[in-house]
Amino acid sequence: TVIRKFSSEKDTTYQSHNGGGPPAPKVLPKKVGLNRFVWDMRYGTMPGVPGVYIEADFRGHVAPPGTYTIQLKTDRKTVETRGKIVPVPTYEVGESQYANHDAFMRDMEAKLTEMHVTVNRLWKAKKQLEHVIATISDAKLKDEGKVFLKKLKAWDGDMVQRKSQAYDDVENFPNKFTAEYLFLINQTGSEIPRVTKASENRKEELDAQWKNLKARAEKLMQSNIPDYNKRLWEAGIGAIHL
Repeated sequence: TVIRKFSSEKDTTYQSHNGGGPPAPKVLPKKVGLNRFVWDMRYGTMPGVPGVYIEADFRGHVAPPGTYTIQLKTDRKTVETRGKIVPVPTYEVGESQYANHDAFMRDMEAKLTEMHVTVNRLWKAKKQLEHVIATISDAKLKDEGKVFLKKLKAWDGDMVQRKSQAYDDVENFPNKFTAEYLFLINQTGSEIPRVTKASENRKEELDAQWKNLKARAEKLMQSNIPDYNKRLWEAGIGAIHL
């Protein structure tokens, strides 16, 4: 399992979130001579939603104690070494507790990643659909598109709060689902790896909600978009791309 990857190339697709999104990816230095780079022992950063302000920590959790393989790849060769993360001696934490916390956090971070990737994909489809609707002359096809657009907007509105642009906006614009999930991730990812009963119960509640939200998203992607695309192709207009 790959814990984390870094690149010497800057991510040109990164968009700043004004403090309400993931930090910019760290870049490996590649100047001539000796370079120093420090891994913070965390898993990869979770993606955000461009234009959406969520006051949270998007960084992955700290990897548990163990021996890790570190690879440095270049165009010509790959060098490899090993390093150890040792437990803090003053923490009364057993191996099973570290493993339980790691599995719990990895599952939540993977789901949050899937959520935001899906949000971004469907938002892209929504923007395309708006453009298509504006160019359609067929009244029936236009009306079908408007109904479909409402479904996309409703799902997106349940997932993220797009009106928030600063830390105190939550007073007027309540957080939506992914912000709630991120809050649980942040509250569980403490220095001392401990999964409380409260976290387990809350995760169970949120996972049940995500099951329904995910089913709606899959219907949009696997049924609604293909069906409407077929109608668009038949009308000689084109298609919506995910």
